[in-house]
Amino acid sequence: MLGRIREEKLKEIEELRKAGIDPYPHKFDKKMRLKEIRNKYGGLGKEEVLEDEKVKTAGRVMVIRYHGKSSFLVIKDETDRLQIYMNKNKLKEKYDFFKEYLKIGDIIGLEGFPFKSRTGELTIFVEDFVILSKAMRTLPEKWHGLRDKEIIYRQRYVDMIANDETLRKFKMRYEMVRSMRRFMENRGFVEVETPVLHHVTGGASARPFVTHLNVLDIDMYLRIAPELYLKRMVVGGFEKIYEIGKNFRNEGISYKHNPEFTSLEAYQAYADYTDMMKLTEDMIVHVVKEMFGKTKLIYQGVEIDFTPPWRKIDMREFVKEKTGLDIVEDSDEKMIEYLRGKENLPEIRNRSHIIEKVWDTVEDEIVQPTFVLDHPVDISPLAKRHREDPRLTERFELIIFGREIANAFSELNDPLDQLERFMKQVEMRRAGDEEAQMMDLDFIRALEYGLPPTAGLGIGIDRLAMFLTDSPSIRDVIPFPLVRPEEGLEEEYEELMEYVRKKEK
Repeated sequence: MLGRIREEKLKEIEELRKAGIDPYPHKFDKKMRLKEIRNKYGGLGKEEVLEDEKVKTAGRVMVIRYHGKSSFLVIKDETDRLQIYMNKNKLKEKYDFFKEYLKIGDIIGLEGFPFKSRTGELTIFVEDFVILSKAMRTLPEKWHGLRDKEIIYRQRYVDMIANDETLRKFKMRYEMVRSMRRFMENRGFVEVETPVLHHVTGGASARPFVTHLNVLDIDMYLRIAPELYLKRMVVGGFEKIYEIGKNFRNEGISYKHNPEFTSLEAYQAYADYTDMMKLTEDMIVHVVKEMFGKTKLIYQGVEIDFTPPWRKIDMREFVKEKTGLDIVEDSDEKMIEYLRGKENLPEIRNRSHIIEKVWDTVEDEIVQPTFVLDHPVDISPLAKRHREDPRLTERFELIIFGREIANAFSELNDPLDQLERFMKQVEMRRAGDEEAQMMDLDFIRALEYGLPPTAGLGIGIDRLAMFLTDSPSIRDVIPFPLVRPEEGLEEEYEELMEYVRKKEK
């Protein structure tokens, strides 16, 4: 049999419909959000009543406290929670209807006037109300203490209902993105869009997702980065562009990785990585100041100081200082021996993976915002060679709290050098490296038409949002992070589907 609570909910819905009341009406003219009501009337004195001031609002019922012929409820919308008051003398028979049919979790629309209660709580005296959505599930009482993160991530809609902090974090994330857009537009950058479906993958070293395009009967890839198409646009004549969008990498899930993630990528013609370093610093400082009014924040109990100028370190020298290894001149064997001692051996033993693994062992030691400069060519197939040492590239990563937040370089615009590096990547793929980049001959053709000196930048939106919302995991700032498919859900709904079938007859 259906669960007792669901049976009761279905019975209530049937009774409402028999009484000519639609439990799911089409529209409600919500005049004010709860925060607007609080801002306008929050200054009322204790027990002050404004009976001539009328408000019309709506929200989800979160609390009901019955007191005989009167009741206090708490409703919630996107902006706030607010107390409302229902009185039998005012509502007459509708008060009995409320006690019979209005339950926690339901969404209601109401009209009334504001007053301050004896305890000083801003309250709406309800003069009329209507059910806007009858909830068929009750809100879980102990959701706040739920330890199974998989359930929280899978049923994020419940998490947002039950936890105001969750809703606040997502609003902060979108406020952060808006601030980044404003900054870029004020700097003369144009927001563009590039394809998500790619014939070949490129722009990063990552394992792609494969899909099939039926109309052409060919396999395609979800993009791992928008880089190569954005640089094509610079070839075509754009000088300052950026894109905020989704990327997909068929890799692991962790506190700092999600297979589907969001990035901001920007490209500026006639600039190099030092210009992009300044842009990165200016942008993030702008966002932090705009959101918090200061440049020092607490992240997981540690103060992060975004005050410019940020520290700059040389990757090669930093690794040498921490490990004694020279990632430019030391042999693969010497670095592998070090990694064996750290129990951090790469699955693929080519030089690029070895260097990346060595870097992983020291990255966590960087806490404050730091630019790590001049990466080896082996791990930078799209970056321009360093003007002073061709074994290095003009590249930087921004590291905060041991996590890469941004990656940028003076872009490689020599078609022959780029072709040579693609050829090496292809060799790595043939040797079994599924993360190596593919040969993109159309991109080489684009470079042959001439890419001006250009600087490029990629910022991880999700990781930056982690810092600004003080979240320990990237999954806490992604509304619906990837989770395993849920088992048993179809069985749970078999009886409800049978109920629907009988109802249709």
